[in-house]
Amino acid sequence: MRRLIVTLIAAASLGVVTGAVMLWLYTGARAAIVPADPPFEEAAWPLPPDPWGKGKFFQCGRDRCGVDVRLYVRAKIGFCRCDIGVSDDEELDRIGDLALFSDKATPLASGRPIAVRWMKGRSRAFSLRDTLFAKSTALSVGFNDRCDAIVATAVVDGPHAAALEPAIVKFLNSDTVVEWATVTLGL
Repeated sequence: MRRLIVTLIAAASLGVVTGAVMLWLYTGARAAIVPADPPFEEAAWPLPPDPWGKGKFFQCGRDRCGVDVRLYVRAKIGFCRCDIGVSDDEELDRIGDLALFSDKATPLASGRPIAVRWMKGRSRAFSLRDTLFAKSTALSVGFNDRCDAIVATAVVDGPHAAALEPAIVKFLNSDTVVEWATVTLGL
């Protein structure tokens, strides 16, 4: 009987310790996936040519962002509705690049308004299915200057695209992206 009680106490203690470690890892990993200033590194455009041409490609690895994040940014000259810009989910879905990453992108929620310096737009998180990026989510972002749009798609390993929105929008507001957009849009 005494051996049984000791075994039960040891098992319960192990369970408590395991639970505490799992909670610590979960909260630590959650904090790691939303860096205040994501350390994106530019790399060569990895997608095949299409009518919109090459854009800018940035990545942030698991070691620096907690998850692998691949950010594709490119211009779509004259493709935005000049009168209202990227002001609703329908327009964001129309101009976005999600079809490059999945035939079955499912919205996770309604989109949200965003701003990149003087340009207004929208962002929306999606679950990606039937894709090269297994178990991925994406954040589709579009913003415009008059009739010209800048489209960004962040493909994120796991379910964290929506949580990364503030960090991605902050990066899109960086001099790196805004200076490229200004030159590309001819402003």
